Amino acid sequence: MKVLMINGSPRKASNCQIALDQMIAIFEAEGVEVECIQVGKMDIHGCLGCESCGKTGKCVLDDIVNEIAPKLEAADGLVVASPVYFASANGTIINLLDRLFYSTHFDKTMKVGAAVAAARRGGLTATWDELNKYFGITGMPIATGQYWNGVHGRAMGEADQDAEGMQQMRTLAHNMVFLMKSIALGREQFGIPQKEQPQIRTNLVR
Repeated sequence: MKVLMINGSPRKASNCQIALDQMIAIFEAEGVEVECIQVGKMDIHGCLGCESCGKTGKCVLDDIVNEIAPKLEAADGLVVASPVYFASANGTIINLLDRLFYSTHFDKTMKVGAAVAAARRGGLTATWDELNKYFGITGMPIATGQYWNGVHGRAMGEADQDAEGMQQMRTLAHNMVFLMKSIALGREQFGIPQKEQPQIRTNLVR
């Protein structure tokens, strides 16, 4: 089992990382290989809408997005974490996810996805919902915990005082491991769900 984590926070000792560290401890105890990539300080351009990836299978902007793509392809699960900025995920991670999910052509069906948000107070659920949409559009089961996945804290390190949030992260990791292992067993016996081909795409312009 492999899990890829993407941390959108620009802070090294961020509340996002504190949340992810709770999950990492569970993953490692369960024998799951983990790689965590922090992208918050990287200069990641938004999608150009050039459609070049439709021919090449990779983004024309050759940066961290293309480096992460094969890591996602090899992973059984993806965890995406973001601080809350104006009731939304931060721009850097949105730019990355837009391009990563749009430019890659490999099948993401049944890879388990989990979103985590860190907020001072409000906007946590809006950010969590925003991040989950990337999983939903690509057939990735969405892992949940015992509440909406997130932690609270303003200053660096404050999330560690959020006992409920820390427990949520551990529960989320346990649930994610269970899902990944269950899917692996199901894949061996049943394969993955059949998809209709070609995919119907209706543009709502008449």
